[in-house]
Amino acid sequence: MKARTLKKDKVNVITLGCSKNLVDSENLITQLKANDFDVTHESENQNANVIVVNTCGFIDLAKQESIDTILQYAHEKREGNIDKLYVTGCLSQRYKDDLETEIPEVDAFFGTMELPGLLAKFDIDYKHELIGERITTTPQHFAYLKISEGCNRTCSFCAIPLMRGGHISRSIEDLVKEAANLSRMGVKELILIAQELTYYGLDLYKERKLGQLLEALSEVDGIEWIRLHYAYPSKFPLDVFDYMAKLPKVCKYLDIPLQHASDSVLARMKRQTTMAEQRDLIKYAREKVPNIAIRTTFLVGFPGESKSEFKELCDFVEEMKFERVGVFQYSHEEGTSAYEVADDVTPKTKKARAAKLMEIQQEISFEKNLEKVGQTYKVLIDRKEGEYFVGRTEYDSPEVDNEVLIHAKKHFVRIGDFVAVKVEKADDFDLYGVPVEVG
Repeated sequence: MKARTLKKDKVNVITLGCSKNLVDSENLITQLKANDFDVTHESENQNANVIVVNTCGFIDLAKQESIDTILQYAHEKREGNIDKLYVTGCLSQRYKDDLETEIPEVDAFFGTMELPGLLAKFDIDYKHELIGERITTTPQHFAYLKISEGCNRTCSFCAIPLMRGGHISRSIEDLVKEAANLSRMGVKELILIAQELTYYGLDLYKERKLGQLLEALSEVDGIEWIRLHYAYPSKFPLDVFDYMAKLPKVCKYLDIPLQHASDSVLARMKRQTTMAEQRDLIKYAREKVPNIAIRTTFLVGFPGESKSEFKELCDFVEEMKFERVGVFQYSHEEGTSAYEVADDVTPKTKKARAAKLMEIQQEISFEKNLEKVGQTYKVLIDRKEGEYFVGRTEYDSPEVDNEVLIHAKKHFVRIGDFVAVKVEKADDFDLYGVPVEVG
């Protein structure tokens, strides 16, 4: 045992949930490596003696995945395969007391804003000088840039403010510094993320500053694409579209979760917007930024959602013809105001409605993809998978959107490069093309 206690710790960080959690894990890894720890991210090698699980607590499925992962490593600890098990993130923030009682094998639980406390378990202090410097776990050519933390919105279904707290913007100066560091590491695409992008700057500058941030980030050498994720439709800062239209580096892409279209459901969700306002916003975006790709997500099965309300949502999706759509089934989250009413839409109905909505979107996506056949697009190559190189246009975000496939036996392209690709074939969600010389 003495020899084991003298052995240098090997740490494996496991990330569950969204890209915001991934950034938190990357910051943890950066701090540990700066203190000479041997640390990996989601390593398949079973040689780490310390495990850190960064959990998600957003919806039931995510919570169950987090609990299952903790239990898996709790078993490994009981078997003597690991020495320490730490848990952090949203689930830990929200259910710390219960988890401590139910899973005593965990050495310590930490919330979403308790990185210094977690580092103290490794006998190290938080290095403030590392702010803006981050080791990434994504492919080298793209990285997520978290521009703020928390959310001030009061959507009735959402538990994120309970886990992440109120909105806190990072300064433009700090974000530009981090972007420059990422560029020096080979990052070409920045994906801006937050709980709510459009609120950016209100706390620091007393006005919304997302457009000015885009302008500042566009000045960073080496960054070629800047992508916007997770915007809120109510009181959207319309000047963002002016910046998007005039700044070549800003992708003609916006992820703006609308959640629903029926006015009665939107009111119960406390979304502070209406179907007409959402329709007008999307039309304005398309007028100001021709060819913009709008990605949105919808929530089906919200308490009280009737057949007619769901039909309103379906009709809205068919009318608006969004480029990208994701669908979630409502999860009854304690602590939210919606939890006070009955979760009266059955799981079977939720599943059927989600499938119906995606069926509608599948047809829309196929129609839009067919329009791209014969066109040439700038494509960023992400990876090689099977017989294909896989990339994305500026209208697609990694992991959630459509992809461009290039047959690897017929053509060679380098991962991380931008390539001009002529689309030759399309299916429901993907494009197939060949690299071409431009100019």
